[in-house]
Amino acid sequence: MQRTIENLKMHPQTEVQLFSLLVASRNGRLRRGARFASARAGSFLGLLRPPPRHRKSYSPQQHRLVQITGRAAAVPLPAHPPRSILRQRRRRPPHQVPRFPPLRRHPLRPPPPGPPTPPGPLRLQHPVPCPALPRPLPPPLRRHAPSIRRPQRLHLPFPPQPHLRRPRSTLWPPVDGRSVFDRMDQPDVVSWTTMISGLSKLDMVDDARELFDRMPQRNSVSWNAMISGYTQNGLFKQAFELFDRMRSQGIELDRFVAASMLAACTGMGALEQGKWIHGYIERKRIELDPKLATTIIDMYCKCGCLDKAYEVFRGLSKKGLSSWNCMIGGLAMHGHGKDAIELFKEMEKGAMVPDDITLLNVLSACAHVGMVAEGQHYFRYMVDEYGIVPKMEHFGCMVDLLGRAGLLAEAKKVIEEMPVDADAAVLGALLGACKIHGNADMGEQIGRQVIKLDPYNGGRYVLLANLFASTGRWDDVAKMRTLMNDRGVNKEPGCSMIEMDGRVHEFIAGGKSHPQAREIYAMVNEMLERIRAEGYVPDTSGVFHDIDEEEKENPLYYHSEKLAIAFGLLNTSSGDTIRISKNLRVCKDCHVASKFISKVFNRDIIVRDRNRFHHFKGGECSCKDYW
Repeated sequence: MQRTIENLKMHPQTEVQLFSLLVASRNGRLRRGARFASARAGSFLGLLRPPPRHRKSYSPQQHRLVQITGRAAAVPLPAHPPRSILRQRRRRPPHQVPRFPPLRRHPLRPPPPGPPTPPGPLRLQHPVPCPALPRPLPPPLRRHAPSIRRPQRLHLPFPPQPHLRRPRSTLWPPVDGRSVFDRMDQPDVVSWTTMISGLSKLDMVDDARELFDRMPQRNSVSWNAMISGYTQNGLFKQAFELFDRMRSQGIELDRFVAASMLAACTGMGALEQGKWIHGYIERKRIELDPKLATTIIDMYCKCGCLDKAYEVFRGLSKKGLSSWNCMIGGLAMHGHGKDAIELFKEMEKGAMVPDDITLLNVLSACAHVGMVAEGQHYFRYMVDEYGIVPKMEHFGCMVDLLGRAGLLAEAKKVIEEMPVDADAAVLGALLGACKIHGNADMGEQIGRQVIKLDPYNGGRYVLLANLFASTGRWDDVAKMRTLMNDRGVNKEPGCSMIEMDGRVHEFIAGGKSHPQAREIYAMVNEMLERIRAEGYVPDTSGVFHDIDEEEKENPLYYHSEKLAIAFGLLNTSSGDTIRISKNLRVCKDCHVASKFISKVFNRDIIVRDRNRFHHFKGGECSCKDYW
């Protein structure tokens, strides 16, 4: 392909169009009907796909592989092929159709020995699994068919081992688009921005930032491409740093940059930054389209400010389906299950047709508050009333709903009766329920299935080890640790974040890198001493070392959320609200301690963990200890 590109002499505008299409093809968006304005560029596109007349000779899966990877090439043409040759190529008989070479294999797996593929229709020497494509609908129904999200990359049939992982750029480098881009004499801002966006979507954020820093001129679209690239890859700190640099250079904030930064505020739990951006939108009278409105509501919901989210939702002149879904989901994650169901009924009265996400949020609301009967009703309701086929996530909510309520046999029955095999998330919900209710036998059976499906998730091993430790099976706990070490699996470290004066402070368990570390640890000791006097007793069930109870208590004292709460106590006054975000589920001991701290120090503490929100006030939690 590189050699063919070098032979092409095109107009600069055609180069930009060709470059944009190649980057789009790397992201899985190459369409059969794509055309270039230039006939010569159109002839080059003909090299990337089979001629239309003979396209039926390839199976849909094989043709889809060609579209996803963009690896298809053909016999290179002269630099300036005559039009007569192009016409002959279109009328070439089937036996002379150029055959695609085999797809490039993953660099870590050597090809098996064997003779090359004989000429003929496309045959893959080393088949790569591809998601099955749905069968085409009949013509009358095609217009009403739901949109199908096409996969953007191939997934390897084997999980990458930690010691064999390589940077994304060495696995699937976008050589096609980059080679065109590098040959441009003076690429314009559109070309630079397109390349940055394409690299970001391929998880090659460092390469995208390198191009961004080299740009001679930037506009708001370029800044948004880089900021959204950071946000989509979970690099929220870098997004904030780039946003501050953008503001220092006097670049105006438009609705696209605002949406990207609101998503970063959501990920970091940065409520004050999100409020500033929302205020800027109102001051500058930026158009509040459905996407931006939904992003604002989602930011307030996930930053623990549910009242403000509801106020923004009620203030919308026109509410789209995404806004309804976001508000229902926000009520669900805060533990307001009944309010979420009431809002769903209001949505139905307004003639708004729900989708699968709406019903997923309703089921999640029922699961968070233990409304088993209501959850079972809406699971049947979405099928009978709206014809929504339950997905894996809906079955996962039902397993979580029944499992948390102690109905482990019913939850297991749901898994056994699923039309498809349960994935690690669904089985993990049942494993967590077994841990809550102390069912070691079922937990061991389900846990080993989960580890088999998700062997590189350290949280699965730790959960099963905790279950063994709760029943005194220390030999099995040791085996779990040995298995983790042999496979090179590490547990994701707990991390808690708290925003103070517009800055986000991050804490890890036992960490002492914060400038106020000495004051923070002194406050932790004072905090624990005062709540002990009120009846606090450490819960050591989550520490699965076979040691004395007194030794078990020491690691619990310096969990990341306790350090974040201590920092909040140092920098707030009585009656203030402390908002904390954690990447993992809150442990039992920190949950109990937070209730005591909210009462003794007169603070409202709002903690967002991986699953839901906990509002601690006056010694009580909004979850009613049902979590």
